[in-house]
Amino acid sequence: MPMNRVQFQPGLSLSAFFRRYGTEEQCLDALVQARWPRGFVCPRCEHRQASRFQRGRQWLWQCTRCRTQTSVTAGTPLAVTKLPLRTWWLAIYLVTQSKNGIAALELARQLGVCYRTAWRIKHTLMAVMADREASRQLTGMVQIDDAYLGGERARGPGEPQWDNKIPFIAAIATRKGEPTVARFDIVSSFRRSVVHEWAQQVLAPGACVVSDGLTAFTGVTWAGVPHEPIVTGRGRKAAGEPRLNWVNTLLSNLKTALSGTHHALKFAKYATRYLHAHAYRFNRRLDLPAMILRLAGALVKSCPRTEQDLRNPAETRR
Repeated sequence: MPMNRVQFQPGLSLSAFFRRYGTEEQCLDALVQARWPRGFVCPRCEHRQASRFQRGRQWLWQCTRCRTQTSVTAGTPLAVTKLPLRTWWLAIYLVTQSKNGIAALELARQLGVCYRTAWRIKHTLMAVMADREASRQLTGMVQIDDAYLGGERARGPGEPQWDNKIPFIAAIATRKGEPTVARFDIVSSFRRSVVHEWAQQVLAPGACVVSDGLTAFTGVTWAGVPHEPIVTGRGRKAAGEPRLNWVNTLLSNLKTALSGTHHALKFAKYATRYLHAHAYRFNRRLDLPAMILRLAGALVKSCPRTEQDLRNPAETRR
């Protein structure tokens, strides 16, 4: 079997990472470049000229037109953090560079912080990753499949047994037989009406879908998207269908990553974050070093999140 060049790309070594982002000054400069890639922009009047000065440990920019003072972290999830920027950059590195992600407990050990702090950092980054993936649409030849996260839990008499089993749709766009981008979306059930709504949001004009013979996937046709169902049966024959090979491979990798890296996940609350974070890494897999800067840029362009936002995601409060 020939070597997979994407899988065996060199990436960014830990020593190279510390050469780039090992000091607070390096992290600040990189964050400034991520937030203002074309130079400073005043958040109030959008003027591009400012004077820079230091107050205590913080660097501030003062607009030369309206005199507004701001920092590179103002209005972002980093605005109220007490951690050094280099801790956040190391967290971004650890969350993005591993194909399977990283558990919060392991992240706490690597960063030298308590578990609660590591959990907040991890879920802040995953929420930003999920925001970036939420509006992605798929085009070209798209393979889709149905799957579940979680399963039965031991409960007492009369208590729900399946409250942690979450249905979702896996979809991957391909070009010339190779995977390009993927999505994993939580759905309420596998009904045609639900799949129809999903297809309208996720599939771009020009997409063509191939799936197994699940009746619910006829909802794709209701959305006006060409659809080819393949009755695969069960077991190895279904998994070995060549026209569904990539979606089956990604589902296998996803479930292996979740079960091998994370434990006791509350899928009913956080499944969307974990699924979109996995898709985020896959969709940017072609350039691992660039993924660090891209996530840092998305972080400083996102809104602050409170403890309640992190503990109770919007999708679970509906």
